[in-house]
Amino acid sequence: MTARTPPLGDQQGLWQAVLAAAAGRCQCRGTCGKNHEKDGGRCPAVHGGYGHRHGTGPVRLLAAPADPHGLLLPSHQAAALPKRSLAAWCPTCHDATRRAAIAARHASAPATEPDTLFDL
Repeated sequence: MTARTPPLGDQQGLWQAVLAAAAGRCQCRGTCGKNHEKDGGRCPAVHGGYGHRHGTGPVRLLAAPADPHGLLLPSHQAAALPKRSLAAWCPTCHDATRRAAIAARHASAPATEPDTLFDL
């Protein structure tokens, strides 16, 4: 398997186009909670390279929505996004950004009163 083997189901080359636009590097600029300051403000993870932690194995970049709130879309809607709306994400940044978007959505949701069994 080569470093640029596309995932199954990528007949149109969308994943390869997103990776080429990103130059094979994660496009996170700090939405994951890290500032990536040492690397010029962008995550240093490169597709096929090894993670910066011991034992992480090779990095496999994902093509996912570029907007952090887009990471909360259902899979069928995310799969229909055009190339300009996608970015290359390493799994670490993708998961952290998704968790942060979920937390922000929960924080901005209006507080609901607890359901009661009886009116008092």
